[in-house]
Amino acid sequence: VWLGTITFSIVVFIILQFVWSLGETVRQADGWFLGPETLLLTGVLAVLFIIYGLALSSSSTPFTAMLVDVSDDDNRSKLVGITWSMLMVGIVIGGISGGIFLDTLQQDGVSWSANVGSLLLNDEMVIPTPIETLRVPLNILFVLAPLVVIAFAFIATWGIEKKYSRFTNRSNFDQREDQVTLGRAIRILTASRQTGLFFCFLAMITLSLFMQEAVLEPYGGEVFNMPIAETTRLNAWWGIGILLGYSSSGFFVIPRLGKQRTTRLGCLLVAATFILIVLAGFTEQSLVLKLAVLLFGLAAGLTTTGAINLMLDFTAAKTAGTFIGAWGLAQALSRASATVLGGTILDLGKALFNTPIFAYALVFGLEALVILAAIALLNQISLTEFRESTENATIVAMEGELDG
Repeated sequence: VWLGTITFSIVVFIILQFVWSLGETVRQADGWFLGPETLLLTGVLAVLFIIYGLALSSSSTPFTAMLVDVSDDDNRSKLVGITWSMLMVGIVIGGISGGIFLDTLQQDGVSWSANVGSLLLNDEMVIPTPIETLRVPLNILFVLAPLVVIAFAFIATWGIEKKYSRFTNRSNFDQREDQVTLGRAIRILTASRQTGLFFCFLAMITLSLFMQEAVLEPYGGEVFNMPIAETTRLNAWWGIGILLGYSSSGFFVIPRLGKQRTTRLGCLLVAATFILIVLAGFTEQSLVLKLAVLLFGLAAGLTTTGAINLMLDFTAAKTAGTFIGAWGLAQALSRASATVLGGTILDLGKALFNTPIFAYALVFGLEALVILAAIALLNQISLTEFRESTENATIVAMEGELDG
C-alpha cells in the first residue's frame, strides 16, 4: 500500500510536466501536428499513465484485501460504509477545491466556454497563452496534494495489519498466500462458476456507473450552458449523494435488507436516476441537473456498498489477495472500457441527432439498460455454492504447494 501510494504520487507530478511540454509543442505547431516530438511526448504520457494505473492498483488491491483480513461478517458492512464514505469525502473536497481554483483563474479574466470550445477574454474570443499562468499554481497543487495523500496512507494503515489481522485464525496453512503460484491461483479462481458470474456482474455495474464519467461535465456545459467551474462541481453533487448512499446503506439498509437485496434495489434506482438526468436536459435548468446527479450519487452509493460487501463475501479469506485482484481486474477493465465507450457513443449520438440532448440521452439510456441486465446476473449468484467449491479448490491448491 505504501509503495504504491508513493509511486503514483510521484508519477502524477511527472505526468503534469510532460503535459506542459506537450501543450507547448502543440501551441507552437498551431494545432495537433503529429510530428516526431508530439508523438514521442504522447507515447511517454501513455506509458506514464500505465505506470500510474499499476501503482494505483498495487496500492488499492492489498488495501481492499486487508479489509477482508481485519473484519468479520457482523462488522464488514459498517467498515465498508466508513471506508468508502471517506473516499467520497476526498472526492467532494477535490471537486469543491477544484471549482474554487478554477473560479480564481476566471476572476483573473480567463474563462472557458464549453459551447464554442474557445477561450473568452472580456467577452471577446481570443487565443491567450494560459500555460505560463497555470504552470506555477498547478505545479504547487500537484506537489501538495500527493504529499497529503501519502501522509493519509501512512496514518490510515500504520500498525493495522499487525494488530487486527485475523488471517492466522482463519487459515490452517503455514504458508503465506504470496507463495502460491499463478497456476494455483488460476485454479482457485476457476473452481466455481460463481466466480465467473460475479466477475461479469461487477464488470457490468462498473461499466454502467462510469460511462457517464466522460460525458457528464460536457452535458452540463453543452445542454445547460454551465461554465467549467460549475460543471466541475457536478462531481461534488455526485460525491455528496454517493457519500449519503455509502453511510446509510452500510449502517441501516444492508443490516435490514441484506447485501444482495440492497444491491438489487440500488441497481433499479440507478436506472431510474439515469432517466431523471435525461429528463433534466429538457428543462435546461442547472439546479434540476444537480438534484438529479445528487440522486444518482445516492443510488450509486447504495449499489456500490452492496456490491463491495458482496465482493468481500465472495473472497476466500485464505487467498484474499487473489480474489480481490480478480475483482479489481473486473472493475479496472470495465472502467477503462466505460470511458472509451461513453465518448464513442456520444460521438455516435451526435452523428445521428442534431439536438445534443438526444446524443447524451443515448449514453445515459444505455447505462440504464446495462445495469438492469446486471440484475439478471445478480439473481443467479449464490454465496453458498461459491464458498463450498472455492474452499475445496483452495485446500487442494495450498496442499499441492506445500507438497512441492
